Amino acid sequence: MNSKKIVDGFLNQNKIAVVGVSRKRNKFGNVIYRELKKKGYKVYPINPNTNIIEEDVCYPDLLSLPEKIEAVIINLPPAQTEKVVKELKEAKINKVWLQQGSQSDNAIKYCKQ
Repeated sequence: MNSKKIVDGFLNQNKIAVVGVSRKRNKFGNVIYRELKKKGYKVYPINPNTNIIEEDVCYPDLLSLPEKIEAVIINLPPAQTEKVVKELKEAKINKVWLQQGSQSDNAIKYCKQ
């Protein structure tokens, strides 16, 4: 499958969580969140250090979300990403995007399994 089909398949989801959304508007996690929201996706911000992002309720982790979501974008340092990918299984989410710089060999291996 080519890269465009993979990206399009991921973006076919309606409900997406962005893990690593920053309170700072210029940080990439915040930019991703706002852009998806602007395009009409139902987007959930995940950041355990705040309750509000861009005037929206922010959740501490994937298991705290009020409904089942279909996909996750992770924008964290690799060591934190490894913890989050393990939550994916418990939350029954099988579509994940590891933003460049977030991936680690262990996180990728876990996702493939």
